[in-house]
Amino acid sequence: MVKIGMMIADRYEVLEKIGTGGMSDVYKATDHKLNRNVAVKVLKQEFSENENFVSKFRVEAQAAAGLMHPNIVNVYDVGEESGIHYIVMELVEGITLKKYIEKKQRLTVKEAVSIAIQVGMGLEAAHNNHIIHRDIKPQNIIISKEGKVKVTDFGIAKAASSNTITSNVMGSVHYTSPEQARGGYSDAKSDIYSLGVTLFEMLTGRVPFNGETTVAIAIKHIQEPMPDPKEFSQDVPISVEKIVLKCCQKSPDRRYQTAGELITDLKKSLITPEEDFVDLKDPDTDGETRPVTDEERNSIKMNTMGMTGGLRLNEDTYDEEPGDFEDREVRRARQQGENGARRRRQGAGAGAKHTGNKRPGKNTEATDKGMEKATIAMAVAAAVIVGILLIFLLSRGFGTSGSNEQGLIATDTSSQPVEAPQDDGITIPNVVGKTYAEARVSLEEKGFVVRKDPAEASGQGIVGSQSPAGGENGRNGSTVTLYVGDPAQVTPIIAPTDASTEASTEETSEVVVPNVLGKTEEEATVILIEEGLSVGRVTPTAYADERYTDKICNQSIGSGTRVAKGTVINLEISTGPAAVTYSYIADIEGPTEDPLYNPSIPVKVNLQPAEGRALLNTTTSSFPISVTYRGITTPTGMLTFTFTVTTEETTQTNAETGEVTTIPAKTEEHVITRNVVFDPE
Repeated sequence: MVKIGMMIADRYEVLEKIGTGGMSDVYKATDHKLNRNVAVKVLKQEFSENENFVSKFRVEAQAAAGLMHPNIVNVYDVGEESGIHYIVMELVEGITLKKYIEKKQRLTVKEAVSIAIQVGMGLEAAHNNHIIHRDIKPQNIIISKEGKVKVTDFGIAKAASSNTITSNVMGSVHYTSPEQARGGYSDAKSDIYSLGVTLFEMLTGRVPFNGETTVAIAIKHIQEPMPDPKEFSQDVPISVEKIVLKCCQKSPDRRYQTAGELITDLKKSLITPEEDFVDLKDPDTDGETRPVTDEERNSIKMNTMGMTGGLRLNEDTYDEEPGDFEDREVRRARQQGENGARRRRQGAGAGAKHTGNKRPGKNTEATDKGMEKATIAMAVAAAVIVGILLIFLLSRGFGTSGSNEQGLIATDTSSQPVEAPQDDGITIPNVVGKTYAEARVSLEEKGFVVRKDPAEASGQGIVGSQSPAGGENGRNGSTVTLYVGDPAQVTPIIAPTDASTEASTEETSEVVVPNVLGKTEEEATVILIEEGLSVGRVTPTAYADERYTDKICNQSIGSGTRVAKGTVINLEISTGPAAVTYSYIADIEGPTEDPLYNPSIPVKVNLQPAEGRALLNTTTSSFPISVTYRGITTPTGMLTFTFTVTTEETTQTNAETGEVTTIPAKTEEHVITRNVVFDPE
C-alpha cells in the first residue's frame, strides 16, 4: 500500500495523491536520482493480484514508453516492488481541456484550431509508432501552464497491428467512433473521429450527441448525422466547419486517412479560414460498389464465424487477450446471441421443408449467391445488436475512464441505467440556482431545448426560475425557458417541489466556498468549478508574503461561507511583495568624529545604498551638504568620508640623556563611516 512519504524503488519519494481512476491511483513524487518531480501511477491493490489487470497495466506502460514527443506525456520508468506495480511519468502542471472549455464555455476558432493541431501532432507520432489511443477526449488532453498541449492516458491503447478492440475499452461514449461503438475494427481513423468531436466541443461548448444512456449515445454515433458546428456557433468559418464534418464521417474511408492530412488542413485554415478547400467526398458517389479489402474480408469472417456458428468458442477454452476484462455475464450474452442465430437458421431450415422440393435449375447459382448475401447481412445486423448489448453490460460493470486536471490522472464516470419509457413524458430537471451553463447541459441531456431570458444575460448568470418548473413532465424536444440574472444580484428562487424532494433541492442549491489561497490560478479555477462556483475577475496585486508569489492571495468570498451554486468568486493573484521605495533628505555634516579632521581639509563623500549604484560621490570641504534622494529601493545605506591628514616634522628631546629625536612629516588617509537608515516613501 502506498503511503505519503514512502520511497518506491529507493528513488521516488511519494509527496501527495493527485488523482484516482478505475484501475490506478496517481501520486506526485520526487525523483531523487534526477532531482525532479514526477507523476507515479500505481495499480490499485485490489487489482494487483489479478493477472489480467496487471497485464493490461504492463501493456499500457509498454505502449506509452515508446512515445517521445512534445505533445505526449512522457513515460520515464516502469516497475514492480513488493507487489506495487507502477509507471513513472512526466508531471504536467496545468488544466485539462475539459476544464478549460467549462471555464471559457467555448473557445475562439483560432485557439481551438491551435489546440487541435498540437493534439494531432501527438497522435501522428503515436500512429507512426503503431499505437492507437482509442480514448481521445478533452479529459485526456492537458494544457500546461506554459500553454503546451499534451495528450495523456494511453491506458487503453494497443499496438495498431491488433485487429480488434473489445467494447470494454471503447473509451468515453460521447467521443467514440461508430466502429468503436459497434465493437468492431478500430484504427488511426478512429482517433481522428474522436479528435473531430473534441474540436466540435471546443468550438460550440457542447458535445454533438447526448442521450439518457451510454447505449443511446452510441446508437446516435452509428445512425444519426453529425450536427453542423455552425448551428451552435455562427463564427465558425467554412474551412473549420468542413474539417469537423470530415473528421466525423460515419465511414472511416471518408475521413482524413492520417493525422498528417488533418494537420495540413488545420494549418491552412489558420491562414485562409474562409477558403473552401476541404475535400468532402460525395456520399452518393462514395456509396458505389468497391472491392472488399483483405482486412475487411478477414474482419467480416471473424465476426460472421462468431455470430453464425461457423466457429464457436467454448467458454472453458476462450483465450482472453491481455486487457480483455469481459466477465461471465458478458460471455453469457454473447453465447445467447450465437444460440439465437443458430435457432433462427434451424427455423429457416424447418420452414424450407414445408415449401416442397424444387428441382435445381439455371437460377440455382443466383439463388445461392442471394442466400449468401442475406446470411452475411443478417450476421452483420446480429453483430451490431450484440455489440450494443456488450456496450450496455460493460458500461454497467465498468463505467468509462478518463483523466483529470493534473494530467495522467484517471477518474471513473458510471453510466446511467436504462429507464423504461414514460407515456406522460420526461421529468424536467430542477435547475434553479445553477449557472446557465450547468442548467443548459442538464436539460439538453434530457432532450429539452433551452431558451435563455433575457437572451443577452451573462452565460455565468444564475437561473432564478424556470418554465415549466422542475419536476413537471415534458416531451422530448420541448422548450424550457430559463430566467437568468447577474450572479452578483440574483437570489435563487427554489422552484416548487413535492415534500419528498424539497429538502434535498435546497441542499444542492448551496455550496460551501473552498479555500483556494496559495493555489495557482489554474488550480483555483478547477477547485471552484468542481464545487459548482464560477470564477470572476483575477486581478494581479502586490502581496508582502513572498510564498504567495504567482499564487492566489485573496478571494472575494471567504472559505467556509455557504453561497448559491454559480456564485462568482473574484480572485487576486500575487505579483510578489510591493515595490516599496525610500527617500533620504538630510544635511550631511563633516566627519567630526575624527579628532584630526580639519574643516579646511577636502573630504571625499560617498553615499551608497545597500543595493544599487552610489547616490552621492563628491569631494568637498564645505559642510553641511544638503541632499534629497527619492525612489531608493533599499531601506539602508552607508556614508563614507575619506580625507588625508598631513603632519609636520617635529623634534623630541630625551630629558635624561639630552638626546634629540626628529619625527619626519607624514601623510595619512583617514576613513570614517556612518550607517544610514532611509525613510519609507
